[in-house]
Parts: sequence; C-alpha cells; structure tokens
Amino acid sequence: MSEFILETRDLSMRFRGFTAVDRVDLRVRRGSVHALIGPNGAGKSTVFNLITKFLQPTSGSIVYKGEDITRARPEDIALKGLVRSFQISAVFPHLSVLENVRIALQRQMNNWFSFWESKKRLSVLNDRARMFVDAVGLGDFSDVPAVELSYGRKRALEIATTLALDPEVMLLDEPMAGMGHEDVQCIVDLIKRVSADRTILMVEHNLAVVSSLCDRITVLTRGTVLAEGTYAEVSANADVRSAYMGAGNA
Repeated sequence: MSEFILETRDLSMRFRGFTAVDRVDLRVRRGSVHALIGPNGAGKSTVFNLITKFLQPTSGSIVYKGEDITRARPEDIALKGLVRSFQISAVFPHLSVLENVRIALQRQMNNWFSFWESKKRLSVLNDRARMFVDAVGLGDFSDVPAVELSYGRKRALEIATTLALDPEVMLLDEPMAGMGHEDVQCIVDLIKRVSADRTILMVEHNLAVVSSLCDRITVLTRGTVLAEGTYAEVSANADVRSAYMGAGNA
C-alpha cells in the first residue's frame, strides 16, 4: 500500500488559452493534514475542482488509493470516500441540524434524498446522526433549523454532514472563511479531532491555522507548485515570502 492516498501527476487545466493549473504534482500522505495555499488566483480552487471532478483536466492524471480517477464522476469518487466541503456553507437552511445530518446518512439506505420516506423509517438513523452532531459540538442545537445557526456553527454542521458520508479523505475548501477568532478556534479544534483517523486536504488563507494544523504544505502561484514542505520550511522560502506573504514578512 502506497504511503500516498491521493496524487496528481502533471495535472493541467486550460480555459480558452489561459492556463489555470500547470503540471501540478501533489502527493498527500495517508493520515496527514495537507494544506494547499497561495495568493488569490494561484489555482487552489481549480485544483480542488479537478480532484473532486467538478472539472475535467486538460491533461495529467489523478490517482486515489492507487486507482486512476481522472475520468470518474463526482458521485463515484464520493462513494469511494473522497468527499469535499465548499467555501460557502452548503446546508439545508430550513431543516434542523439533526435532519441535515440524517439526509447524509440516507446513503446507507440506498435512497439518498428520499424526503418522502416515513419518519418512522428514517428514525433508525437518528442515533448515528446524533453521534455526528455531538462530535462537532452541536448537541444542544439538534432541533434548531440550520438558518438560525451562527456562521461558525453552520460550518461545523457542514463538517458533520461530510463526516456522515464516511470519508476517508476530506477536502475542506477555506473552512475558516468569514469567521471571527472564536469560531476559527472552534473549527481548528474540530478539524484536529476529526483528522485523527482520516486524511484531510484543505485550502486555507489563514496562515496561523495552517501552521497549527498542517503536517505538509504545498504552495501554488500562477497555477504551478512553488514550494512544498513543513510550515517552517515553506515560510523560510524567499520565493514563498515574495509571492504569498509579501517580501517583508517572515
């Protein structure tokens, strides 16, 4: 078994002559928390969209657990355990916290979004749904409609629904975006807990978060890999400081 659970090889994406991603080689170790960072327009979200099959690459390949998934469909790779979140919280606003998580669990009944199922039949999922709700610290909000949650709690709910899909690899797209300091710390603590038995690849702008969470960091600029290493290694790189942090920052 390879130590790398997810790899991209010479991954490229061109849009009408514009190269958004240019021959990106990315290797994510099993059980690690790996960050993809870079300035705006560096190609981070495009790489995420390529890995999760919302875009098809112009060239190159994507390998997950030794299998080439370059031409797989998004739903197929989700079933294989490669699941993503989005920059904008994606929950059902008028369903309760518990109901949101229960919908994710309906996959196990082979009827993902069968809203017409009786409450009695769906209630068999309640105990597992509560387990995921408790795991993200939302136990006191089980019956609260998602629309009434604070932004930070909505992101926690999204992570709960992602966990309910039983991911082996979680891809988190800017999980701290738009949060205040208190919410950021809550989500950092949550990611530390859920990363104990799975792999996480995340796009994140908050360097304090990256330094405290991530085992490995890949820096992109203009669609190419500029540097890779630990936080100490990439933050000491003069090219990274110039391209990402500003030439005057350490």
